Amino acid sequence: MSVHDDLTAVQRCIDDLTRTVGRLAEHVGRDGLEIRRVRTDAAHLRESIDLLREVHTADGGPGTKGGTHRRPTAAPHRPAPGPDVVRIPDTPYDSTLWTDADDEGLGALHRHGP
Repeated sequence: MSVHDDLTAVQRCIDDLTRTVGRLAEHVGRDGLEIRRVRTDAAHLRESIDLLREVHTADGGPGTKGGTHRRPTAAPHRPAPGPDVVRIPDTPYDSTLWTDADDEGLGALHRHGP
């Protein structure tokens, strides 16, 4: 069997699966989480086979004229630029910055806990 024949056979099986899932959904209810997942999985299978068929025909397999149709390729992935690096000096901060601040977790100065 050729790849084209195999893809056609798989497509027929997915069509049968889709029809059977539709009949099953009528019996168990269309709104259940489980049947929605099965329908989604069947749809993903159909999309995957369509992509496989497209790639196969784009590579010059049966159904194309010498492979003239090429699927557009994505640009190479480049990582997004990160945030600018902020250098923090090792010198101590001016202590007057903290004169009216409370110590975190300790409460206000000169107060005692319960």
